[in-house]
Amino acid sequence: MLTDTAARAADRVDTARRLLVSARTPDSPAMPVAQVPSWLAERTRAGEFRVTRVPFAQLRGWYFEEGTGDLRHESGRFFAVEGLHVHADGLPAGGWRQPIIVQPEVGLLGIVAREIDGVLHFLMQAKMEPGNINTLQLSPTVQATRSNFTGVHNGRPIPHLDLFLRRGRARVLVDVLQSEQADWFLAKRNRNMIIEVDEDIETGPEFRWLTFGQLLRLLHLDNVVNMDTRSILACLPTAGAGDGAADPVLRSFHDPSAASRHTMPEILSWLTGIRALRELVQRRIPLDAVTEDGWRRTGEEIGHDSGRRFRVIGADIRASNREVASWSQPLIQPQVPGLMALVVKRIGGTLHALVQARVDVGHLNVAELAPTVHCRPADHTGPGTQPFPPFLADVLAAPAARVRYDAVQSEEGGRFYHAENRYVIVEAPDAFTEDVPDDYAWLTFAQLTEMLAYGNQLNVELRTLVVCAHTLY
Repeated sequence: MLTDTAARAADRVDTARRLLVSARTPDSPAMPVAQVPSWLAERTRAGEFRVTRVPFAQLRGWYFEEGTGDLRHESGRFFAVEGLHVHADGLPAGGWRQPIIVQPEVGLLGIVAREIDGVLHFLMQAKMEPGNINTLQLSPTVQATRSNFTGVHNGRPIPHLDLFLRRGRARVLVDVLQSEQADWFLAKRNRNMIIEVDEDIETGPEFRWLTFGQLLRLLHLDNVVNMDTRSILACLPTAGAGDGAADPVLRSFHDPSAASRHTMPEILSWLTGIRALRELVQRRIPLDAVTEDGWRRTGEEIGHDSGRRFRVIGADIRASNREVASWSQPLIQPQVPGLMALVVKRIGGTLHALVQARVDVGHLNVAELAPTVHCRPADHTGPGTQPFPPFLADVLAAPAARVRYDAVQSEEGGRFYHAENRYVIVEAPDAFTEDVPDDYAWLTFAQLTEMLAYGNQLNVELRTLVVCAHTLY
């Protein structure tokens, strides 16, 4: 009889093999991929969706707390916008102050999976979020905060939620706490889950079954597959699929014994050392106190004197297909888009990804693995800006023939307004150096997906690039 540990390992290998079959199924009679954009457009026309920017005074249920200026909800739930004072390596001696979203509760991001005609399919939802550029995007089966699924909003029940909360109705393929954007959230985590059912379930017009191969094709389109979906899918196991011995990309994902530049114990020790030695001291402060670093609050927004970084704005929302049809809330609005780039290179016949151990102001555990380049290029051009970070010039100068993936993807539309990043994977030439700064390392994708079985190891931007890297095969 298998031990529990051996059984779990066997289950992960079985899931990896079935995922590869699903990845190699580029279309499905359940929902042809060519019809997905028109289906999203039809669902947009079928509903009533409106996002109107409003002054803070018109936010229903929100108020600025007397004495601190913190922006809070009258229920005491959902989230708050507070101030954060951070001391970290590389920051001025006096530290850094900024507004930050504080949301201690853990949300649930869940996808239901099912085999259809022997191929693993995933139940995706056409969901509206107030910050989405194009209103509806492909979202997980369930995407809800704890306040939502415990009924604080007094709204309609969340479809399929019981499949995730009641044990025994489904097999768990993925279940891990993962971080969110650490430059705008303080220690925020969501539960990322994939469960598999055997029975046919009623779905409704907002849901469609898609293969992994279809989702990979859709990842080539701008702003179609939402951030939460990308985060969850990245957590699927890939090691042990037993395929692609002659292909450096498939070997990188599926062969845990493939030659790698560093062993897993070496990688974990390297990351632990950075977490132990780098400084990150976080202190929550009144929102009013961020004015000491150039932040200003008006009746319309909270913004920075430089015109850079981000704004906090108010929005009034109408969405006929949500659990609550109308509500108000603050949103974070970035000033410029970001660039999230992963440099990859064939080392010893296996594709490796160059990642950095990055310290961000809101991290729970000092540092997480991040893309090779994680920045807003506009912050590094013009007077008074910072020098180029490592490898940004290499990515910007990469010839088109070496750009293996390039698409614009939206960030979390529930808290961020029109937040976009350009996601790029660049394959470096053989002559590209393998000797990198101390806070960078080369990992295979099998090693990255192994680390994704545990929370707070890879940041949300790197998780997006991990799932996008599946498109390389």
